[in-house]
Amino acid sequence: MIFVGITGSIGCGKTTISNVLRNLGYLVYDADKWVKILYFDKKFLSQIQKKFPETFVDGVFNKKMLRSIVFKNPQKLKILEDLIHPYLTRRLRNIVRSQKNGGIVFMDAPLLFELGWDKFFDYIVVADVDYEIQKNRVMKRDGISEDEFIRINSLQMPRCDKICRADVIIDTGTDINVLRKNIVQMLGVF
Repeated sequence: MIFVGITGSIGCGKTTISNVLRNLGYLVYDADKWVKILYFDKKFLSQIQKKFPETFVDGVFNKKMLRSIVFKNPQKLKILEDLIHPYLTRRLRNIVRSQKNGGIVFMDAPLLFELGWDKFFDYIVVADVDYEIQKNRVMKRDGISEDEFIRINSLQMPRCDKICRADVIIDTGTDINVLRKNIVQMLGVF
């Protein structure tokens, strides 16, 4: 099996690359979906309630409030990451152990480098796009201000650091047909 990690900063097109690969018939795991599932786990929500009690109103969890809190306070973001990241790493290790078949398997992992996961992959693909396109995508998609985007983006590993560590860089600022063609060409690298 060839295990390929897909990463990149917020709004750079990781999901688009993953969707093209799925449409081509490849298995693509998604770390963000794992996190979404985690927010339905009662044990995890209990830990959130202990660390971030203000995110519960009348016993109901408010994820938007949690996001607002952690992206404004690096110490609180670290507390949340300390709850989430061990879970993600356990899931990834289980997948690495369970993949016995041949072929190529992909993992969409926004914080791949930040979590030290690069050691698990045979190749790393970085989704990249012009900064202005990235900013406009995120502001439109998430309904946030430019200041909020800048704050969130500044918490991530710099774009140039990711690019320097990549085996393949895919520009997602192109037409979808050009992007598909580039992804198919990328598959020849593996």
